[in-house]
Amino acid sequence: MTPAGFAGLADLFSPAQRVDPYPGYARLRSAAPVWQPMPGLLVLSRHADGAAVLRDARFGHAEVDPDGSNPEDAVPSFLVLNPPDHTRLRRLVARSFTPRRVEDLLPRMEAISAELVDAIVATETVDLVEAVAQPLPVRVISELLGIPEVDRPLLLGWSHALARSIEPALLIPSEERAEQAWARRDFGSYVRQLAAERRRSPGADLLSDLVRTQDRDEVLTEAELVATCILLLVAGHETTTSLIGNGLLALLRHPEQLDRLRADPELAPAAVEELVRYDSPVQLTMRVAREDARIGGRDVPRGWFVVVLAGAANRDPEVHADPDRLDVGRAPSAHLAFGQGIHFCLGAPLARLEAQVAVRALVRRRPELVAEPEWKDTVVLRGVRRLDVQFGTPPG
Repeated sequence: MTPAGFAGLADLFSPAQRVDPYPGYARLRSAAPVWQPMPGLLVLSRHADGAAVLRDARFGHAEVDPDGSNPEDAVPSFLVLNPPDHTRLRRLVARSFTPRRVEDLLPRMEAISAELVDAIVATETVDLVEAVAQPLPVRVISELLGIPEVDRPLLLGWSHALARSIEPALLIPSEERAEQAWARRDFGSYVRQLAAERRRSPGADLLSDLVRTQDRDEVLTEAELVATCILLLVAGHETTTSLIGNGLLALLRHPEQLDRLRADPELAPAAVEELVRYDSPVQLTMRVAREDARIGGRDVPRGWFVVVLAGAANRDPEVHADPDRLDVGRAPSAHLAFGQGIHFCLGAPLARLEAQVAVRALVRRRPELVAEPEWKDTVVLRGVRRLDVQFGTPPG
């Protein structure tokens, strides 16, 4: 049985589990699929229960209670807001983040990917995270937002600092929280300055669209504009980097699936869907019961917190046949990697397309794993930190 209390949670999310958390998830799903490690908290590992919570309007995010010290810094992104503010802000961003706009980025994505891959194929050993998985989404989201190329190294530093801000607070030391606050303030000042420039001289980028929306509708405050840009940067970079890195590692460890994809590049959309199911960049998400509810046969009183283990749900045998097997031809399934309900990932089409482009470009070049990967020291976001490969015989 899983130990109760904080010790049980610490064991489930310990560094020792990061290399392969899935056996632990399977044991939990079998022994205690609706687990109460401590009063006021439930942990869900079955797909049906997790999907039900994410779709249920009775569950939402905890209300933010600013301390008043710096109201600008306390404004959250719509990712952690509830309706009606979530609905309003998401709709404003969605106006400029349409599927057509994402599709229009495909030629640019392919050009960036080809440039990155061509630059490394002659290298004896290369870290695919540093060489491809990280720079591709950074350049794409920067071009989408209209961030000048000279400023992109700054964005990378801010993004790394802010990505861990969604980790459980008890796992983040005070000095790191201070670093996150600094990054948020610094990036906020940068966005306000860039927004002022776009107001004087608009472009065809997403930031210009948000500025025009702000000026026209007067429903997007300056602080909300900053929070939205921070969300787009972190969500558009960190999670996609992990999707590409984790997916490539899975293929390298299953060479028969890599060969299958190389032989049939049209499998790329299905393959990316399978890769994100198999090793999701977002391992868990949290909700709070905003009114009394019932999930998985358990009463959930108002105010209780619920952790949805997306990584466990995505390998639930009740939904995914032979869930621990990687199958790039698997029919698309209702995995929880991008969420469900009103908080379904707005950037999912962009992330999927970037991953397809990167995977197509790399499998053609026959990468081979030369060392065990290094993993990021995060719980919510699961990702390869370093992935060393060498390239085999180039395609004919």
